[in-house]
Amino acid sequence: MSDLNPTPLDLTLDGGALTARLVDFPSVSGDEQALADAVEAALRGYPHLTVDRHGNNVVARTNLGRAERVVLAGHLDTVPIADNLPSYVDGDRLYGCGTSDMKSGVAVALRLAASLTEPNRDLTYVFYDCEEVEAHRNGLGHLVKDHPDWLAADFAVLMEPTGAMVEGGCQGTLRAQIRLTGVRAHAARSWLGDNAIHHAAEVLTRLETYEARRVEIDGLEYHEGLNAVRIDGGVAGNVIPDECVITINFRYAPDRSEAEAEKHVREVFDGFELTVTDFAAGALPGLAQPAARTFLEATGGRARAKFGWTDVARFSALGVPAVNYGPGEPDLAHKRDEWCSLSAIAETEERLRGWLAG
Repeated sequence: MSDLNPTPLDLTLDGGALTARLVDFPSVSGDEQALADAVEAALRGYPHLTVDRHGNNVVARTNLGRAERVVLAGHLDTVPIADNLPSYVDGDRLYGCGTSDMKSGVAVALRLAASLTEPNRDLTYVFYDCEEVEAHRNGLGHLVKDHPDWLAADFAVLMEPTGAMVEGGCQGTLRAQIRLTGVRAHAARSWLGDNAIHHAAEVLTRLETYEARRVEIDGLEYHEGLNAVRIDGGVAGNVIPDECVITINFRYAPDRSEAEAEKHVREVFDGFELTVTDFAAGALPGLAQPAARTFLEATGGRARAKFGWTDVARFSALGVPAVNYGPGEPDLAHKRDEWCSLSAIAETEERLRGWLAG
């Protein structure tokens, strides 16, 4: 294995080479300090930027008095390394942990931060920690809570892997448990009991016959989904169970509020004991905003709905329309053989540069 000791970041490297340098900075969630230090040090070398830091979250801004402000954001952490460091190149592919998710996007943002001294919009660059772990550790969430003024903007681009295609907004997600009860008894005398697991049949039937809503927002079609993701029940091989718990997950379009999503789920399972255990609000794509329209034009004019939840929802909660756009391939995220196309890195940077410098 090559030397992975941290060295200063050179933001004048081309996008692929800078991505490789970032990948060779191991930064598994919770261990981002060395990379955050390097990012901060590199950005402080550019006088056109104001640089702030909160924990292992680094924020750099231009202050040119432009009519609009745009945020480019990316997380510094990766999932655990899977014998996929150091990085290496094979043809147009750069392999290594975090190449797609999302150090290629971070590299593009860092190069733009260093080189766009007179952008046509004021820019805020956000590099944050702990995206790949529990939500309460998320660095962007800490910035939202402690320094929301640092994130004020008219539009935001989260440089998550999208295959260099705009993915608008994100779905919300709700998890809940449905608890079914019965009466415990010996399995040899089952008629003396009431099997809680058997009561799951009605819940599963409702799920099986559920018709998921499709809704168009800003020209993007979001497809909802309501599914059982876990069933827990049973006591022993000779006992009629008196409890069964079904965990369900509702992925809902961003035109629903959290309250509306919960109301819908409770209506579907009317008559059952249901407890909501987890919520994450969705984010509207905001493609009707002027900055979003020009961004879409500059990046090829194509967009699709984001199926899943991302940190664009944190910007949406601040009233900042946001999209996902990055060079990485979402299907390669977290894989042992994770890679990113070098040409996609160059293309993403070129399109963003044309939008912000044109």
